[in-house]
Amino acid sequence: MPTPHKYKLTVAFDGTAYQGWQVQKVGVGVQEKVEAALAKLFPSQPRLHSSSRTDTGVHALGMVAHFEVPKSEGKIPPRKLLLALNAHLPDDIRVLRAARTPAKFHARFDASGKQYRYAVWNAPAHNPLLRHSAWHVPQKLDLPAMWRAAALFVGRHDFRSLTANTGYERGTTVRTLTRCDLKRSGCLLTFVIEGDGFLYKMCRGIVGTLVQVGQGKIAASEIPAILAHRDRRIAGMTAPAHGLVLWKVFYRKG
Repeated sequence: MPTPHKYKLTVAFDGTAYQGWQVQKVGVGVQEKVEAALAKLFPSQPRLHSSSRTDTGVHALGMVAHFEVPKSEGKIPPRKLLLALNAHLPDDIRVLRAARTPAKFHARFDASGKQYRYAVWNAPAHNPLLRHSAWHVPQKLDLPAMWRAAALFVGRHDFRSLTANTGYERGTTVRTLTRCDLKRSGCLLTFVIEGDGFLYKMCRGIVGTLVQVGQGKIAASEIPAILAHRDRRIAGMTAPAHGLVLWKVFYRKG
């Protein structure tokens, strides 16, 4: 049997109108839209396999996915595939890169880490241009306290206190964060979180907790105890979905 052709896509989307990335029983997922575009180009109607799932309203700049088609259908060069897919996609979804990839590549299982970014507009009045992509926090925040707290999330920890209930038992809630930064540019705060994997709503739990540190509701020194409790009720709030972006997926070279 001929070896199928495999393509790797990097997809960006505004998640405002979607119930997350994955195909949904109720509502529309981004995956459904991209697969519909693929079906217009490939008779085999390939299924996408993604690096991640995203929640309702979460955005992406670097979602990675792959699909396979029979060798007889794999004649479209990546440059033309990119143009053709985008011609069939709505304006809030774009394929940024398309490439052929080795048969052994898997968008999810080969990923070595991910970077998420979360935007907060910290001013009395919200920026209306960012209303769908940044959380408005009007109160003045204690940034030094937030920086101290953010550094305490870096490393290998059990993040059960920062994840929402999925409704099923997970094998482990231990993850390793290699970065948890906070940058400020005027009124815009950007949280940059990198790690080897993320639990359900974990990034939003971290950001919500850090904002409450900035508001003086949680002390920065409490972060180790919050992690140790392994109880979601101990940590801070879950930040709204619309401030979160899957920024980048990392793969090992070779």
